[in-house]
Amino acid sequence: MKTLKIAGVPEHFNLPWQLSIENGDFEAQNINLQWTDVPEGTGKMCQMLRDGTTDIAVILTEGIVKDIVAGNPSKIVQVYVQSPLIWGIHVAANSSYKTLADLENTKAAISRLGSGSQLMAYVNANNQGWKTDNLQFEIVNTIDGAVEALTAGTADYFMWERFMTKPLVDQGIFRRIGDCPTPWPCFVIAVRDELLENNPEIVKNILSVINKTTETFKDIPNIDESLAATFNQKNADIQEWLSLTEWSSQPLTIKMLNNVQNQLFQLKLINKIGTFDEIVKQI
Repeated sequence: MKTLKIAGVPEHFNLPWQLSIENGDFEAQNINLQWTDVPEGTGKMCQMLRDGTTDIAVILTEGIVKDIVAGNPSKIVQVYVQSPLIWGIHVAANSSYKTLADLENTKAAISRLGSGSQLMAYVNANNQGWKTDNLQFEIVNTIDGAVEALTAGTADYFMWERFMTKPLVDQGIFRRIGDCPTPWPCFVIAVRDELLENNPEIVKNILSVINKTTETFKDIPNIDESLAATFNQKNADIQEWLSLTEWSSQPLTIKMLNNVQNQLFQLKLINKIGTFDEIVKQI
């Protein structure tokens, strides 16, 4: 039995992995796949891939592309979620900010440097016509840290997946004043080069198992109720999220990669464009 470590955010997107592990689908392939929840998100998972504390990561596309260009010894092997991630833009419930325009030249809470919450703050600023050089950040590590920062006023707004943040809006802690969808598929599966070189067949088997699960995930009886209970969501919100979410078993295409890199380069988040073979491994 080959033991491998995989990391991902503790969000509804990743329930298919938990189900496949609980059902023994990987063990049936002689793989002991050990899942680690990473509430800190993309920046933390990039570091885990770099230092070998995880072999595989289910990770935001823009974050891992940026980090591979910067030297992360990993490759993207597949798109995991084809649909965009809808980033909600949140302020404290009692904040004086009412519109997106009010947030120009204010401070964004981010989980860590290089995280999706930071990269998407640049995308949002660009969408709004703001000067991205003027962006200011407060590192808060997790969504709980963001609650503290926005409540205390040490940061002004926080971008996080809209549906996972909805309970905080419902509780009157945050107020959502806008959305910013990613202009590309949101999640990919990244694997350390070492594993790809030494055990490509095992990686192929892992992908085969998870793709089989995601293909029928929406058809699981009462899956909306399970998700709502697991992630403290309203059933109506989960049903909307399911209607908007499309999993994938396809590789990242050159066109998709060019779209991501061109935007990152334009925003000065990367200083060079990596080649397709440096970033993507088709297995």
